[in-house]
Formats: sequence, C-alpha cells, structure tokens
Amino acid sequence: MYRIAVFASGNGSNAQRIIEYFDHHPQIKVEIILSNNPAAYVLERAKKLGIPSFVFNRHEFYESDIIPDFLAARNINYIVLAGFLWLVPVNILRSYDHRIINIHPALLPKYGGKGMYGMKVHEAAISAGDPESGITIHFVNEKYDNGAIIFQAKCEISKGDTPNRLAEKIHQLEYRYFPEIIEQVLTSKA
Repeated sequence: MYRIAVFASGNGSNAQRIIEYFDHHPQIKVEIILSNNPAAYVLERAKKLGIPSFVFNRHEFYESDIIPDFLAARNINYIVLAGFLWLVPVNILRSYDHRIINIHPALLPKYGGKGMYGMKVHEAAISAGDPESGITIHFVNEKYDNGAIIFQAKCEISKGDTPNRLAEKIHQLEYRYFPEIIEQVLTSKA
C-alpha cells in the first residue's frame, strides 16, 4: 500500500480531487494533509472528507526533523505538493528522494521559480503573448520548479483570455491529470 501525505498552503481543490480519486483505491491511500497555513481552506476540506491534518510552522519545517519524523511514524511513502508554496528542505528531500511530486500551473521551464505561483503565472503567460499554457507535473528537488518533468498537458490561450479564464482552463487540466499521473508514478514502482 502506498501511503501519501499531501502538502497544501491554500484552498485545496487539487488536494480534494486527489483524496476523492484515491478513495477506495486498492494500492494508494491519502493518509494526511499537511499545511503551513493554519487558515488554509484545505484543512476544512480534509475534515469534511475524514482525512487527518497537521499544521506546522516555519521553524518546525526548516530547522528540525519534526516533519520527516512525523511522516516516518505514519509510514508515508510519497509526498504530493498541491499548491504548497514553501521550498522543501534537504532533510525531507533526502528522506523522499524521487518520491515528492509537485504540480505547476505552467509549461516548465517557463514561468517557474520563486514567486511564480497562481495568478502571477497566468498573468506572465498572457503578457508574453504565449499561444498556449498548461500544467507540469514534476519531481521535487532543492530548487523551485526544477525537478525532472514527469508529465505536461497543454491548453490554448485564446484571444481575450484573462488570467482568471486561463486559471479555469489550467484547473481543469490539473483535476483531470494530477491524480492519474500520481497513480501511474506510484503503480509503475510496484
């Protein structure tokens, strides 16, 4: 059984989709939601779906082994970042080498890196006049949005698209592909 911990900082719509996708899955289970934001709506989503959650602060994440110890005690095999905005520290990267998966709302390497998240990414793609955008699912390393790419899916940027309209298109790609690609990565290891 693959046991997933999902890290999220905000709304949690991708986290919810992942939890629902793996509900009753014979090989994969979302065990817990972790967040660096005590006000994140993802915590409410987890509660409604019967998934435990854990909130941590910057000190616990970056200056201690609380998080890797917490995950190890729960036999977590994989970490999924679903709208998690902090850079993952080395102690967690070491414990979960090639077992941390992230999604980014652009076609990396475009519009990645520190500070490039949410509407900022969509604004940048539209401002640049790009004909398309999309999602990138990738492994996590010591740099923002720099790990090996697992999968990309594209959508057209139509004339007159606003950042909000582009965000809607991107969300549809995320909801469709993120859980499936997580499943493919994990079950290919079996």
